[in-house]
Amino acid sequence: MHITPDTAVTVRYQVSSAQGKLLDSGTLAYLHGGYEGIFPKVEAALDGQAVGFSTTLELSAADAFGERDESLVHTIPKSEFPPGVKVGGQLQGPGPDGQPQVFHVVKIKGTQVHLDGNHPLAGQALRFQGTVTEVRAATAPEIAHRHVHGAHGHQH
Repeated sequence: MHITPDTAVTVRYQVSSAQGKLLDSGTLAYLHGGYEGIFPKVEAALDGQAVGFSTTLELSAADAFGERDESLVHTIPKSEFPPGVKVGGQLQGPGPDGQPQVFHVVKIKGTQVHLDGNHPLAGQALRFQGTVTEVRAATAPEIAHRHVHGAHGHQH
């Protein structure tokens, strides 16, 4: 079976920095066809391919997690947070557009908490290596929910 819109695709992948440092690896299942489950440049490279296809792609920051947005960096008084706030933690709050945004606690200095709403890899060029390990027709619920269910996908 070939990768076409509304197929469930499983990919074994590695993501490295442009300098070759391994940042992440694993298995990912996504719904093919513009459902935003994988980087668009990767999805385009996989379109029409089949199990066993391998690719290595250089992704600019814009093709990966986007450029850094300094408007998403904030310093907030520690008194505004619940006890137990730690570096590496995540908090949800309103983003610049008023929609929920995840902020990473990057530093606590005295009474100030430094938050960053950018993805930790924003602003970085990345290398994506992937091998297609499974392709199947997506189920009607997966298409309705816009993501793959089950192993390596979203669990309900």
